[in-house]
Amino acid sequence: MTVQFILTEYVNQLMANAVYDKLENNSFAGQIPQCKGLVAFGVTLYECKNELHSTLEDWIWVGLKMGHFLPVIGELNLNKEPTYEYE
Repeated sequence: MTVQFILTEYVNQLMANAVYDKLENNSFAGQIPQCKGLVAFGVTLYECKNELHSTLEDWIWVGLKMGHFLPVIGELNLNKEPTYEYE
């Protein structure tokens, strides 16, 4: 698989695994099982999805900066050392 925009594809694949729950107050909570500690809330499901997406992006950036192990999704592994291609 050739991925041109690896972070976009990584986020999209993780978001496809998101799980949402309707809470007692009719708001929503969302989480991605592979992303430990990641949770978001919203008054509507749409708002919750948007908040989860934004929180996921921040979670990834913090994980990369701090050197945390990030979940491997399919062939997308952000834990590998970068390789550089020279022309």
